[in-house]
Amino acid sequence: MEEWRVRRLVVAARSGDREAMRELYVLHAAAVHAHVLRVVDDVHDADDVTQQVFAKLLTGLDRYRPGEAPFVAWVLRVAHNTAIDHVRRARTVSVDEVDEPEARDDRRAEEARTSLHAALASLPQAQRDVLLLTHLVGLSPQEIADLLGRSVRAVHGLHYRGRAAAQSALSDLGSAPTVAAMPHRRPQPAARVHALSA
Repeated sequence: MEEWRVRRLVVAARSGDREAMRELYVLHAAAVHAHVLRVVDDVHDADDVTQQVFAKLLTGLDRYRPGEAPFVAWVLRVAHNTAIDHVRRARTVSVDEVDEPEARDDRRAEEARTSLHAALASLPQAQRDVLLLTHLVGLSPQEIADLLGRSVRAVHGLHYRGRAAAQSALSDLGSAPTVAAMPHRRPQPAARVHALSA
C-alpha cells in the first residue's frame, strides 16, 4: 500500500504538483541523508548532497520506472551516485585553486553553513523541525501542523521562538547577518522645507 501511495505521488510530482514533491521529500529525506552520510562521511556534506539529490528529482522523475524497483531503492541509487560524484569532485580540487577568490568565497560560505548547522543543532527538536519544514521544504503552517500533529498556533510559536534562538546562537558564533546602517540625514532648515513644498 505504501509503495502504491508513493507511485501516485511520483505521478503527481511529474505533472508539476509541488505538494506531491514535498511529500516525497518528507517521506524519503531521512533515508537519503543517512545513506549519503555513509558515503561522504561528513554531516555538512551529507546535508548538501541530500539537497542536490532532491534538486535532481525535480527534473529527473521521468527516469523512474515503477516496475523495475521500489521508489525508495531508486532514490537511494540516485543518492549513492550523487554522493560518489561529490567525493570525486572533492578529491580532484588542485592546490592552485585554494587561493582563488572563488575558493575564499566558498570558504566563507562553508563557515556560514557550519555556523547555521551549529545554531540549528542547538535548538530543541520541535523548533528545529518547524524551521526546516518552513524554510527548507517550504511547507505552510497548516501543513506543518498536520504533519507534526500540532495546532497552527503552536507551529507559529515554535517558529517565532526557533528563529529568535537561532539568531541568538548565530550572534554568539559571530555569524549573525549584518544590516547596513542607513546614512544619517541632517534635517533641512524649515525655510528650505517650506520653499520646496511651495
